[in-house]
Amino acid sequence: MQLIAGFALAALISTIAWRVRALSPSGAWVALVMGGLLFGLGGFPWAALLLTFFVSSSAFSRTFARRKNLLSEKFSKGSQRDWAQVLANGGLGTVLVIAQTLYPGRDEFWLAFVGAMAAVNADTWGTELGVFSPAPPRLITNGRLVERGTSGGVSLVGYLAVMGGALLVGTVAALFTSGGNLLILLTGTVAAGLAGSSFDSYLGATFQAIYYCSNCQKETERHPLHSCGSKTNRVRGLPWLNNDWVNLACSLVGAFTMLIFGGLFF
Repeated sequence: MQLIAGFALAALISTIAWRVRALSPSGAWVALVMGGLLFGLGGFPWAALLLTFFVSSSAFSRTFARRKNLLSEKFSKGSQRDWAQVLANGGLGTVLVIAQTLYPGRDEFWLAFVGAMAAVNADTWGTELGVFSPAPPRLITNGRLVERGTSGGVSLVGYLAVMGGALLVGTVAALFTSGGNLLILLTGTVAAGLAGSSFDSYLGATFQAIYYCSNCQKETERHPLHSCGSKTNRVRGLPWLNNDWVNLACSLVGAFTMLIFGGLFF
């Protein structure tokens, strides 16, 4: 019955998200499957963390869509999440909830999920709010000033947003986590958010595929066509390492970081 209720809730939320254009049709279908498993197998605690990420990140994406549209030439995708973005941000959580079901009583799966959600929420907040930094961002690898929206660019405002996004997930997780030190749990989620988002930025500055539009004379994540319609050519990075794979790596780093704090928590 819980699994049926979980899929029913996931269907409702996915439909609403599709209607308000927070998810594409493909994103809504993947969210239905993933959300159904997370809600149905994990129950309300797992559902609460997933909803915290989805609602808060979608709210920021929609609220600041106009500002982000000015930088749309830099980003590979818009605020409407497709199946790959949904899978990149929540795929690890789905694997963890299945593992939790197969091996009940193992706290590490829950803590890893908390860390993964803290990382992806922190990274999303950092991306959405970092563009409001009064100072231009700096490349995480060498500190060089870069344009707003450049992959691998970081700022103080962005990192403050990262900490806020991670702390929100940690606060919600604390409502469902017992038997440990609350301060360590919250510190762990902030650390997971910082580690995950920093690794995301590092990959963006080094190994992520970056392209160049000769018409606009700008670097971008978009391929094969830029926002202007011109063809883009890869100038650096691995051809297969797009932003979706980078987001998945972010969630993995967040999960492992939280597991390190898990040894102190219990």
